[in-house]
Amino acid sequence: MNPLHHMLQARSVAIVGASGRAGSVGHQTLRQLRNGGFDGEIHPVNPGYETLFDLTCHPEIASVGRPVDLAVLAVSNAHLEAETEKAIAAGARSLAIFASCHGLAADGITPLRQRITDLANQAGTPICGGNGMGFVNVEQRLRVCGFYQPDLLVPGGIAFLSHSGSLFSALLHNRRGLAFNLVVSTGLELNTRMSDYLAWALDQESTRVVALFMETIRDPAGFSKALAIAADRETPVVALKVGASTRGRTAVATHSEAIAGDDAVYEALFDSYGVHRVLTMDEMADTMELMSTSRRPVPGGLGAVHDSGGERALLIDTADRVGVPIPDLGQATVDTLTGLLDPGLEPANPVDAWGTGRDATAVFIGCLDALATDPAIGVVAFSVDLTAEENLEEAYGMAVLEAAAHTDKPVVVLAHVATTVDQMQAEIVRSGGVPVLEGTETGLRAIGHLIERADRLSWPEPHGRLTQPDSFDSVEITDLLHRYGISVARTVAAHDLEGVVAAAATLGYPVVLKTTAAAHKSDVGGVVLGINDEAALSGAYLDMTDRLGAAVTVSEQIPPGVEIGLGMVTDPQFGPVVLVSAGGTLIELLRDRVAVLPPVDGFRAGRAISRLAVDEVLRGVRGAGAVNRQSLVDTVVRFSELAADAHGTYSSIDLNPVIVGEDDAVVVDVLSVPA
Repeated sequence: MNPLHHMLQARSVAIVGASGRAGSVGHQTLRQLRNGGFDGEIHPVNPGYETLFDLTCHPEIASVGRPVDLAVLAVSNAHLEAETEKAIAAGARSLAIFASCHGLAADGITPLRQRITDLANQAGTPICGGNGMGFVNVEQRLRVCGFYQPDLLVPGGIAFLSHSGSLFSALLHNRRGLAFNLVVSTGLELNTRMSDYLAWALDQESTRVVALFMETIRDPAGFSKALAIAADRETPVVALKVGASTRGRTAVATHSEAIAGDDAVYEALFDSYGVHRVLTMDEMADTMELMSTSRRPVPGGLGAVHDSGGERALLIDTADRVGVPIPDLGQATVDTLTGLLDPGLEPANPVDAWGTGRDATAVFIGCLDALATDPAIGVVAFSVDLTAEENLEEAYGMAVLEAAAHTDKPVVVLAHVATTVDQMQAEIVRSGGVPVLEGTETGLRAIGHLIERADRLSWPEPHGRLTQPDSFDSVEITDLLHRYGISVARTVAAHDLEGVVAAAATLGYPVVLKTTAAAHKSDVGGVVLGINDEAALSGAYLDMTDRLGAAVTVSEQIPPGVEIGLGMVTDPQFGPVVLVSAGGTLIELLRDRVAVLPPVDGFRAGRAISRLAVDEVLRGVRGAGAVNRQSLVDTVVRFSELAADAHGTYSSIDLNPVIVGEDDAVVVDVLSVPA
């Protein structure tokens, strides 16, 4: 049995600190259980009362006479340790704590939260909280919450797990029909982590989508395992991760560390497991509603029907900005639209269908049907302001429901102004299984997540490791790159003029001269390119020696190409992260980079590269020919395998630049930092 079963599906609940004083946490907890319709056992515990809410009130939890599934400790920090001990001694199978757990335990030395955690861990007792608002299992009508929530909560397919108590409550109060099976305020996560709740939610048959509001992850291995389960079961996970910019790295040795930031690991983690990352709670609400419908996403872009030319232009601009594809329509669809639209209206996606008002409802339904049958369309949107209508039979809501009944593709209403959405119209639409997205940008971002999901479901399964290298603890980094099949510019170290000249003779001109006295050589004038003869080499070396010392390297000059950066950084929780970026001297300024968890195969390496702005240059722009992009894909795959193996030996590796030319991708400069 899942350890959280007794907590999240409790059939007997003791409320320690239950109270008759209106407004108190003990009173509200008892009220929520009763008003929410919980049909299990409720045992108020407080020596100051004989009865509460017509229930026998026990002087202490041991007086209940038998173990309860869940003991809710609705008491202050001053009484928390003693009541925790009593609850565990009485056999409580789980605990819920609202108090902050701040301060010292009874010994006056140990932090209170640590003492509470130790007591629970020794007994094997899971805790919800502390410093949280509890949880609501809507399906079980089990409300473990010391704060007011709406009396009527309709069960649905969304599980919401939150590090914010305020958002826990806010979503329970939503007016848009978001329906949950489980909502949890995880609090301090004393011994029960977000990963535990996530795993439990994924095991529930009713869960269609899980949404996370996250500050951090306290159990990286468990969280990754739960995300892998979600991906395997094709259950969407939507996440809003805060704290991306709270602090920068204070000391960086490689460019990769500088451009990674503290957020790169989450970017890579979410991408690896197909988590849909949102930026705002409004985007999360739209995405949750869209993902919780029963219709499976299908490949294709967005097809939209409007009643306004201005809003049509607004959608086009916004879709372009957020990356939602609006494909051209097939000739058959164009012909159908031409027959439906008034003269002067363009039969193109998105469709402005408002003409003279002649048979408007039939025209809208016909246009939606036409888009739904086009192979290039994966999502159909009726993009209108869902305002109040006098005649509901001819209203937009009824039109979109009829169109939705004609297709299996996802159909949505995309309203442009959330504050004008008529609740009666929205309820009609939602009751028919059609989501109502409330905002141009947030709605389009939600649609983008659905399109991405359809694309991801068609991805090939990742293949296993291609290499199984021996230990490389004593191998120099350049030799190590060679062992993984990564091309590196031939380089010779030298410490005097004679050695520099000999190196150039071996390599052949032109050559590149670099100092070894600085990590970022170009910042100090420590790189000279395109040296064509011995005289130029001698002059460059003597100048560099005067400024930076005698130790240098001489490298072959690699033909021009597109400069890319590859890097590996090590996250203390999740391990190695690979960064693919625009390279060269502007690597930190441009910050055009994508993070992935290694190792990756060729498909995923190619996808990562395609998300870079510099990928347009790789493919050829403004008359410039395309370079050998596949050689870069292969290099990313090999470097990702090296990065996975290098964990524990190197804390960071920087390959910058990697010059991608017509024939090959060649590493020109390497910087590594041992673990």
